[in-house]
Amino acid sequence: MWELVKDSTLDLNSPYKYLMMCEFFSETCIVAKHNDELAGFITAFIPPERKDVIFVWQVGVDASQRGKGIASRMLNDLLKREACNNVRYVEATVTPSNKASQSLFKRLARDHNASCIVTPCFPADVFPGNEHESELTYRIGPL
Repeated sequence: MWELVKDSTLDLNSPYKYLMMCEFFSETCIVAKHNDELAGFITAFIPPERKDVIFVWQVGVDASQRGKGIASRMLNDLLKREACNNVRYVEATVTPSNKASQSLFKRLARDHNASCIVTPCFPADVFPGNEHESELTYRIGPL
C-alpha cells in the first residue's frame, strides 16, 4: 500500500500507518489484486463513538488499474462485510481538487439511492506549511 501511494498523488502516510490499519482494522480495510499484484486498497475504520459510520481514510488504485471501477467495487464489497452490518453512513474527507474521490463518493450515493452531504471539515490553515488544501467531509447515507 505504501509503495502504491508513494508513486501517486495521494497523501503518503508512514509505512507503520498502513501496517497498523491492516493489523488492527482488518475487518474494515480491503485490498484488490490483479495477477497477484496490488491493484488497489481502502483503509477505513468505524469510529468507536459512531458505530453506524464507516470512515474511509484512504482509497488508492494503481495507475495501471484506474478507470476499471475497482474503487467502487472495493467500497461496495467493504459495505457487505459483517463488520459493517450496523453501518448506515460512509464518511470521508476529500480535498476540493480531488475530483476522482469526489466522483467515487457521489457515485456511491447514487448507486445506493442515498444523499451525499458535503460540509467543511479541516480548513487549510490548520495544516502545517502552505501545501495542504482544505478537507471537506463527504457523508453518504443513510444506506
